[in-house]
Amino acid sequence: MRISEKVAIITGAASGIGRTTAILFAKEGGKVIVADQNGVGGNETVDMIRSDGGQAIFERVNVTSATDIQNMVETTINTYGKLNILVNNAGIAIRLPVVDLPEEDWDRNIDVNLKSIYLSSKYAIPRMIENKGGSIVNIASIYGIVGGRIRAAYTASKGGVVNLTRSMALDYALHKIRVNCVCPGFVNTPLLKNILKTPEEYQALADLHPMGRLGDMLEIAQGILYLASDASSFVTGIALPIDGGYTAG
Repeated sequence: MRISEKVAIITGAASGIGRTTAILFAKEGGKVIVADQNGVGGNETVDMIRSDGGQAIFERVNVTSATDIQNMVETTINTYGKLNILVNNAGIAIRLPVVDLPEEDWDRNIDVNLKSIYLSSKYAIPRMIENKGGSIVNIASIYGIVGGRIRAAYTASKGGVVNLTRSMALDYALHKIRVNCVCPGFVNTPLLKNILKTPEEYQALADLHPMGRLGDMLEIAQGILYLASDASSFVTGIALPIDGGYTAG
């Protein structure tokens, strides 16, 4: 098991990539804190993990709230005694260009996608230092590496995630805390399936990727697991595209 007995917080774990990652981590021996605002989905994730013999608890968290984040970290320590891994997965996507983008939507996109990582890391890193090391994996996007139309706030937030990752990697390397990010392409999540109305829309999105298809949630989760585990013990500060070749050209 690749993360046996390690304790991991995963935000946005009530569905999609977050849920898939939480289930995978538990199968690999991790003790998982399923952190999300969605209590129904979060508890479903916990039930899935426990029904397969894994260990997990649910923590209701607004990732833009410093108080909620502090409570999340303290609950982790009080329950499992340590914190080894933080996966900053929670995020939203508001699809508007700057002229049409209300200021409150800009603020919300930046807060959920970028400020949340600052907050989680701010309170998790001291606990990792106490534990003499850890791994943080941030979920960025292909739009943290390249630009995208009609996604002003989203691309700004994800570009920020990539460079915040690099900065934290440099700041905490000597504390044996590795910080990396994953940059997924378009992935077959429940949310995306609700957006794509026709097979033609699905294929058009798939065709943007040189491999000719969308990603699978487990493919992203496997990349997150690699960066969280000791298999990547000499890897820090990277932005790993898992995108079927989208950013290669």
